[in-house]
Amino acid sequence: MLVVISGLPGTGKSAVAGAFATRSGWTSVSVDPIEDALLRGGFPASEQTGVAAYEVARAVVEQNLDLGRSVVVDAVNDSEPARDTWRAAARDGSGLAFVLLVLEDEREHRRRLEGRRRTLTDVPEPTWAEVTERSRTYEPWPGGDVLRVDAARPVDEIVGALLARFAPDHARSARP
Repeated sequence: MLVVISGLPGTGKSAVAGAFATRSGWTSVSVDPIEDALLRGGFPASEQTGVAAYEVARAVVEQNLDLGRSVVVDAVNDSEPARDTWRAAARDGSGLAFVLLVLEDEREHRRRLEGRRRTLTDVPEPTWAEVTERSRTYEPWPGGDVLRVDAARPVDEIVGALLARFAPDHARSARP
């Protein structure tokens, strides 16, 4: 099974995907650290490098799915080509679900974005202006192709609901 946690920067994708992976035992793959490694390795900061990061992540996801492991991915997924990356990875019928974290409260979204501290060294934090612009260009999801989740809810509550839906054997496991 492949579950892809999507949404704008600052909505809590990494927190939700990380907690989901910890509680379920699934493999976790995040695009941002891969892009950060590519940039550290000398790749230019460009759309092409971002695409390369998605492709590297896809290769890791496919390898894990081939080994029979379930995977949770953390990526913005703001376009159909990005989403097609994960559709291609789940080609063997292993199961695919997209989750879109949505944070309608702009003040809270901005607070989270500006307050987060990540360990990335070469991927710059987006500004609030960049995130609001990205929200205007975020491609809509085809009907029924995504589970929309209110990211204003506590992470533990979101993870519990996702576990119940996608990994029911782990839904009642002890919290970390």
